[in-house]
Amino acid sequence: MGRNTRKRRSSMATKAIAASAALALGGGGLVWANFYASAHERNHSPRNWTKAAAGQVATIACPDVGQNLTDVPYRARREVDGELATMDRQITEAYQRLATTRDAQARDGSFVQNSILGPLKDRRKVIIDRIQLEINRVGGKAPESLDRMAPCTGTTADQVQAGDGQQQNGDQQQNGDGQQGGDQQQNGGDGQQNGDGGQQGGIGGQAGNGPTAADFVDITKVQANVKAKPRKSRNASTGTFTVRCGVNANKNYNTDNVIVAPGVNNGAHHTHDYVGNQKINAFSDNDNFLQGGTSCSNRNDLSAYYWPVLRLQDGTQEFDQNQDGGGKEGNVGRILTAKQAQIKYVGNPRSKVTALPQFLRIITGDAKTTTNGLANANAHWSCTGFENKVQLTEQYPICPEGSDVVRTFAFQSCWDGQNIDSANHRTHVDFADDRGNCKAGFKPIPQLTMRLVYEVPQPVVENGQVKNPYAVDGFPEQLHKAATDHDDFISITKNGLANKIASCINRGQRCA
Repeated sequence: MGRNTRKRRSSMATKAIAASAALALGGGGLVWANFYASAHERNHSPRNWTKAAAGQVATIACPDVGQNLTDVPYRARREVDGELATMDRQITEAYQRLATTRDAQARDGSFVQNSILGPLKDRRKVIIDRIQLEINRVGGKAPESLDRMAPCTGTTADQVQAGDGQQQNGDQQQNGDGQQGGDQQQNGGDGQQNGDGGQQGGIGGQAGNGPTAADFVDITKVQANVKAKPRKSRNASTGTFTVRCGVNANKNYNTDNVIVAPGVNNGAHHTHDYVGNQKINAFSDNDNFLQGGTSCSNRNDLSAYYWPVLRLQDGTQEFDQNQDGGGKEGNVGRILTAKQAQIKYVGNPRSKVTALPQFLRIITGDAKTTTNGLANANAHWSCTGFENKVQLTEQYPICPEGSDVVRTFAFQSCWDGQNIDSANHRTHVDFADDRGNCKAGFKPIPQLTMRLVYEVPQPVVENGQVKNPYAVDGFPEQLHKAATDHDDFISITKNGLANKIASCINRGQRCA
């Protein structure tokens, strides 16, 4: 993929260029010229060439039907999950069409609505009807609100921000050893970038779908935002249990997600690192989880720990450049392997914990915050030496020399005591409040915390552009925003390990 080296031109010339912007295919990956400003473009001169097309649609925002399905009868869940996976594929295809038709959009102001959003609404309506039929067929009652969720909207480049117009994140309340998000500091930089092999324009990135310069901040310039941990009561469970499962040095990847899209190839539309259980894919289930083998030193831990890969967008064409979930869907650049992957279970500051149930599924964070808002965001980005001071949700840190990038996850630590999963994969677990209390009907469980450390070449932001950006994999329409980071977990243990973890924590011991 070559870098777009077009220079700034006069207003008339720029409009002519914008009208003829075309898709360029490099090694099978999507690359297109971007002629629209970022959310943080500050040059208000009439001759600011990016502003000429700031109104162009940058991405597609669709209501997340799955998050609204909180009461799906068990007998219908697999079929409903399959339909939701089809909706994700529809959005991906619509976004790819959006990205590859800039010429037509420049010539016809109604093109996006008539040729992309309108047909997408019709296809989503068919899927919604099928979901309602599946739920009602087994005696359930589908939410009436689903009918209103078929239409999608186009979001312009100067509107693209994580959680734009949605519920804001504010303080991310966590406990245990997981870091707290706190209020996020924004750098407000200009949102143009190119990166090696990237595109000059508002969205930028090696594949043209982000990240932007505004997605990065010099961590040394961010005010401290990590709050003190909750005070521990006399009944607190103060122990820890550490598991050693490696860093995926053997490159065990796939683009499935057996939790949200069982039985669907490429259900995640991005690549995951896997440690722990070595046979997790879309077609794994409770019947064969225990035959998966493990990368963990404790052979009784067959749990699945998986997260989106982190990539350096330096122009590298990775092994998946021509594959679904990889370059074909805007996830490009060199995959970075963590130098450390620290996985630890911690206790509750108010009470003892109950052992994790076999096959419990937990997803923490939200891969779709760019369109869903930050209500379920749980991304924590920092740098070594700064973790106890600064945790970022909406931006990637630029770390000083000698400091590494750190991704931290603190999973939900309260369980409803009955279900190993739920229809929207969220309501069976919850976070404790800021004192460590679980809500009524929920009980404390060992809190899974993960700390991933990466040696990342320092991105350089100059004149509103960023060279060699790094970004987490994600759905292409989510534009590789930092807030979309998320993590997945399935608890799979043998020979009483789950009880041993809980007992160690409840006794206040440090176990491994």
